[in-house]
Amino acid sequence: MTGTELAATAALTVAALLAAVLLRRAWKDRAGPRAVFIIAGWTLLAVATVGAVWPMSGARGPFIAMTMIGVAALGYVATGIQFRPARAQADKSSLAPEPSDRASKAWRGWLRGLLAGPIGGIAAFGVGIMWTVWMPLDDQTRIVTGGIMVPFLWGGAMAWTLADDKILRATAVLVGVAVVTLSASALRGFG
Repeated sequence: MTGTELAATAALTVAALLAAVLLRRAWKDRAGPRAVFIIAGWTLLAVATVGAVWPMSGARGPFIAMTMIGVAALGYVATGIQFRPARAQADKSSLAPEPSDRASKAWRGWLRGLLAGPIGGIAAFGVGIMWTVWMPLDDQTRIVTGGIMVPFLWGGAMAWTLADDKILRATAVLVGVAVVTLSASALRGFG
């Protein structure tokens, strides 16, 4: 970075801090002249973003301006952090309490494990394969997006299965999704 760009970045940071102060004051002071602070804060941000084009290149200036605005605003907000003592908890024996207060049964635990693992995985793979087979996109795009979807869907199935009290509903949905998506893929053909 040249000296001009460093000076412009410092000026952007100062302008962003000033805009954050103005907007925060408008947020806190409900009875005062809020409109003046809001207009002044947003105008300062717009001028700083547009003004960054001159000392830096056309595309690089606004990018650096928006980045510095976010960093400066985050820094200003971080100055108001308050550390409070932790609340007393009733029971510190379990960091992750069970989602339901019912007595657990062995078959529910095994079913949750099967749903979170292989059954959720099969349902996620079924959606990914169905996406790959049925979407009217390029071959590479379909394969990559279908493959990227699978771990996210599997993670969602795990989280939902382990948190839901109605284990039979989760079983019906995941098995149904697996059957429907894999059947639809087989109808179209895997190649």
